[in-house]
Amino acid sequence: MSETFRSRPIRVAVVGAGPAGVYASDILAKAQKKHDLRFSIDLFDRYPAPFGLIRYGVAPDHPRIKGIVKALHKVLDRGDIRLLGNVNIGTDLSIEDLRAHYDAVIFATGAIKDAELDLPGIDLEGSYGAADFVSWYDGHPDYPREWPLDAEQVAVIGNGNVALDVARVLSKHAEDLLSTEIPENVYQGLKASPVTDVHVFGRRGPAQVKFTPLELRELSHSRDVDIVLNEEDFDFDEASDEAIKSNNQIKTMVNTLGNWLIEQQEREESGQPGASRRLHLHFLHQPVEILEGKNPDGSGTGKVAGIRFERMELDGTGNVSGTGEYLDYQVQAVYRAVGYFGSEVEGIPFDEKRGVIRNEAGRVLDDQARHVPGTYATGWIKRGPVGLIGHTKGDAMETIACLISDADRLPEAQHPEEDAVTELLESRGVEYTTWEGWLKLDEHELSLGQQASSSGAVERERVKVVPREDMVKISRA
Repeated sequence: MSETFRSRPIRVAVVGAGPAGVYASDILAKAQKKHDLRFSIDLFDRYPAPFGLIRYGVAPDHPRIKGIVKALHKVLDRGDIRLLGNVNIGTDLSIEDLRAHYDAVIFATGAIKDAELDLPGIDLEGSYGAADFVSWYDGHPDYPREWPLDAEQVAVIGNGNVALDVARVLSKHAEDLLSTEIPENVYQGLKASPVTDVHVFGRRGPAQVKFTPLELRELSHSRDVDIVLNEEDFDFDEASDEAIKSNNQIKTMVNTLGNWLIEQQEREESGQPGASRRLHLHFLHQPVEILEGKNPDGSGTGKVAGIRFERMELDGTGNVSGTGEYLDYQVQAVYRAVGYFGSEVEGIPFDEKRGVIRNEAGRVLDDQARHVPGTYATGWIKRGPVGLIGHTKGDAMETIACLISDADRLPEAQHPEEDAVTELLESRGVEYTTWEGWLKLDEHELSLGQQASSSGAVERERVKVVPREDMVKISRA
């Protein structure tokens, strides 16, 4: 490390202002005193607003998300981390630009694409990726304002939290989402939806599901929506019984499902009238094919008309095997919620199979498994789209520990002045946004909520602004 380098703060760029990027920035900022180092941190995001997955990847009716947003807001409001939004790395700034202006770069770009599902008929009209639908109902600025909601019966493939989010939003009455920050165009789209039945299909049994008790219980909070279960799906093998005994979370979910089944049977026996909408939970169903509709002349319509499954059975180890029995369900739309997949960052080594930046403990590795100097990764783009938001903080700690241990070996930036990068953006006509700009946009969305509350029967805390140009205009006013 040169004497010039010692005399100034180490310049660090963090790419991605979601939880992973904010946690990494926060840990780095707090580490300065302990390690006798100085850091100057710029947090980039391609969206005009911060918070990434929290703003654009989580269902609006999750109440606990507000607490996470408050925590992230508190970090960025301190003023020791500079936010530069509406900056796309790859077009507005290249990797070479980052390396010229920063001594280290941390990529926290997450995973926003749907994992692929190799299934006949997956490309039919009416077949969608859950990630795209989530981006639509969360008001993502880069997605169309409209979504085709013309199906009465819908299938959701997957047994994770995203599958439950999608199913809940599809089956819920739009009016019951008005108290959230749901955008106006999303409310109008869901309000016009003719949906009556949403089916969620999982490949294994109730003791092997991937969602969590909180997400499961939220299904029962939807007004005028019956949860429908099938008794034949409640099959448990030795591994299932052991999981129920040893894991309280699994025990809680299996008990919840079992109680719902009993309540359903009692309701049917008493002849009580059912709700206007139904959310079906199916287990031991392996998708085989999405079925295409037929015209009167026998030709295909190009649209989803159903979905075929093979009935599965547990094999004693918690895994499943096929029974040779096939079941068809009449649906007009299919959503695949089988996981997310990371997007490649141009110029950064990428593992195409796992969908992550190639790394070891957060240090980015080249094709020969050598550390790329001054280059790091954290969050889902580092470890893959697994774990909850809370796991991201521990992940960031590992990456920051590597960066700090490398401090004496970081490559020296050519243009380390703080103003150099903003001057470059301005020279290229990039309308970047700042933390002060987010505070303006935040205040504007809250005021829209107040206006909507005064003119309607439901109190609305916020109405989210969707178009990117509007977000930028408000932020830079």
